[in-house]
Amino acid sequence: MRVTLSADAKRFMRLFAEATDINPRDCLVEDDRVVFVIPADEMADAIGPDGHTVERVEEKLGREIELIADADTPAAFVESTLSPAAVRGVTISEQGDRVAYVEVVEADRGIAIGGDGRRIETARKLAERHYEIDDIQLT
Repeated sequence: MRVTLSADAKRFMRLFAEATDINPRDCLVEDDRVVFVIPADEMADAIGPDGHTVERVEEKLGREIELIADADTPAAFVESTLSPAAVRGVTISEQGDRVAYVEVVEADRGIAIGGDGRRIETARKLAERHYEIDDIQLT
């Protein structure tokens, strides 16, 4: 699926790449934060020692940054979007709407949902953009 980016998303991706030498694969711009999808093998470099690289980019952009590791399969991608929640497994239903059913450790359910439901909503947006998944349900 082809991802369409807003002008702000393109600008933030360019600024991120200039600051880190890492080209994000996607970017969601929200009111007070920017979410980047980063190649999994470059995640450590994107974070930097003790998180200093992310902090530097946050200061430059004037917004909180969230980084999500890209993945090769829909299930792995959904799991990555819900990190740091402990996910036991992901099943993608192909009947009717394409739904990802995610089994999350009970103690991490709140982490998977996030404050005001932000993490799961971000996960839903990205899963739809990258893998045409209509919904994510926690089990």
